[in-house]
Order: sequence, then structure tokens, then C-alpha cells
Amino acid sequence: MKRMFWIILMMSCGATYISSLFPIYGSHYQMSSLEITMLFAVYAVILVPTLLIVGAKGSSWGLKKVLRISIWLSIASTLLFIGSQNVWMLFAARILEGIAYGAFTGTATTFLLSQTSRQHLSTAIKLSGVFVNVGFGMGPAISGLVLQYVQVQPLRMPFWLLLAMLLSSLVFLEMLPSLKEEPKPLNTKISLGIPENIRTHFISFIGLPAFTFFMLGGIVFSVIPSYVKNVIHSSNLSLAGVLVFILLGVAALIQFFPWVQNPVKRMRIGIVLLAIGPWIIVFSGQTGDLWMLWIGMLIQGVGAGWSFQAALRFAGQLPKPEERPRVISAFYLCAYSGFIIPPIGVGILTSFFCLNHSLIVLNTFAALIVIYVLIYSIKFNQYYSKVTS
Repeated sequence: MKRMFWIILMMSCGATYISSLFPIYGSHYQMSSLEITMLFAVYAVILVPTLLIVGAKGSSWGLKKVLRISIWLSIASTLLFIGSQNVWMLFAARILEGIAYGAFTGTATTFLLSQTSRQHLSTAIKLSGVFVNVGFGMGPAISGLVLQYVQVQPLRMPFWLLLAMLLSSLVFLEMLPSLKEEPKPLNTKISLGIPENIRTHFISFIGLPAFTFFMLGGIVFSVIPSYVKNVIHSSNLSLAGVLVFILLGVAALIQFFPWVQNPVKRMRIGIVLLAIGPWIIVFSGQTGDLWMLWIGMLIQGVGAGWSFQAALRFAGQLPKPEERPRVISAFYLCAYSGFIIPPIGVGILTSFFCLNHSLIVLNTFAALIVIYVLIYSIKFNQYYSKVTS
């Protein structure tokens, strides 16, 4: 199990590794804000359908085989970043990374659960979410530190380190035993796989919070580097990566905090904090207060951790055991959908408004989702209490 967690950590690092380099690419290739956000979003645009297809077909193809191909695609993406000479090569590398992580995400969870005993399933699901969050935060933090303090070939040096990390994950994968998988028909229907009896609850109290968490996180990944440079006026290239790491590091660690055991209450508190944090970040942009930015990231991190943990717990707990892998894949599908529209929306809105006002528009959209989730939590709590009793 430890080796699988390392693989999840390394692949998750690769998924967000480019975030700290957005300002460098913007300056080097003279890219607009819209082009930079499209460079971020094209990853998610490709990832979502890949996740949907592989989630349905992956078992019939062979889980370990899919994981192996995913890591090799991520390695190919990294090599393309190292050798990039123009913008289209950057987009090609991001597309490859989207395919790689889209194929990896649902498959890795299914592979992990198939190697885990029944009594440790809930722990495995929880830790997989923790390692995804930590990996997402480590990616931009590592690349940002390399950019700031190594300062040798800034467009390439960070990716040589990532290449070594991905190769280590490939070695660990080959050390894992292959599963004895029963052959399944190749014409498996491609669908979200959400059972009808929990579909409404899934959409309203699992899918929407996951979408919101990744939506706000996606905005952080795509605009925080430019936000730190242009709004906070800091030239430290590692600061943006460290901020992202704090956001997702707090989101991971807070999941181990024992207070508020009831997952419905934890979701309510988490989703509210998730909405409050971005408003503090916007206020820091208006005042230029760096400490306010740190506080906003901290609050958003706590909210993200609790809402993500509760939603993933419900996704693993509510369906029957044989339905669980597909429902968890659907959970990640909803989550990664949050990466698409908001970052593109920032790029479009910044064509008409300043960055801070653009974030206000998207934060208002997120606040409306949060209000709906809080209202629906009354109905969900009644259902969940009945099921768990």
C-alpha cells in the first residue's frame, strides 16, 4: 500500500507542477492572461473525458497496464516540456498530462482498493485523498523553489527533477504484484456509474462540493502566480508555489483533526470556510496585504480539506461495494470538471475587468453553490442518519 501511495503522490505532483511556471511562460512566450488560463484548462478539458472512458473500460484493459501507460504518458509530457520551443508544444505537453492523469486517477483508486483488505478500505480511501491533496500542493511548491533558488535554465531545470520523480513511481509500480482480474466484456457501457438510489444525493451533496473545491483550487493554481506578482507585487517565484502547498497541505492535514466527527456537520463547516477563504484573498488584493493572503489561503485550506474528506467518504460509503470504484471515479469526474470553466472564466473576465474583480464574480458563483449545498444538507442528513442507523 505504501508504494501505491508514493505513486499517487508523484503523479499528483506532476499534475500541478507547471503552476509556478505560468508567469515565466507568459513572459517568455508573450502569452496573454487568457492564453495562460487556457494552458491550465486544456489539461482538465482532456482529463475529464479520459477519466470517464478509462473509468468504464480500465478494468477490462488491466488496471496495472493502464497505470503503467499513464506514468509513461506523464514522462512523455515532461520530456516535451523540457524540449519545448514554442507555445503549441506547451499545449501538447498539457494535453498529454491531461490524458495521463485522467487515465491514472480512477484506475489508481480501484487498484489500491483491490489490494486492500475489507477492514482497511475506509482508511485507504481517506489516505488516497490525502496523498492527492499533498501531491497537488507539492508540485508547484517544488517547481517554485527550483525556479527561485536554482536559477539555471528556468524553463527546463524544474522538469528534470519531475522526470526523476516520475521514474521512481514507475519503478515502484513494477514492484507491485499484478492483479488476477477476471476478463470483462470490452463493450462496457461508458457512464458515470452512479446508482439511481443515491443519484440525487450524489449530485447535490457529493458532486457539487467536489466541483466547488476543485473550482476554487483551480483558480488558485491558474492565477495565484500572476496574483502574487501583479497584485501583491512580490517578485519571489517560490511564493506562489508555497501558497498553493499551504492551501493543499492544510487541506490534507486537517482531515486528521478529530473535532467534528459527524461527516455532515464537517461538510457544512468545511463548505462555509471554503467559501470564506477566497473572499479574504480578494480583500488582500484590494489592500495589498500579504498576511491577509496567507490567512485566506489557510481558511480555504481548512474548508477544502473537510469538504473534500466528507464528500469522498460519502462517495465510498453510500454505494454497494461492487459499485464503489465507479462512484469514486464519478466523484473525481465532478471534481476535475471544476478545473475547466472557472480558470477560462478568469481569463475572459480579465479582458474586461481587473483580476481582483474577476475573482469577485467567480467567488459569487461559488457562494451560490455553497448556499444550495447548505440547504440540501437538511434533506441529506435525514437520509444519511437513516442509512447509517
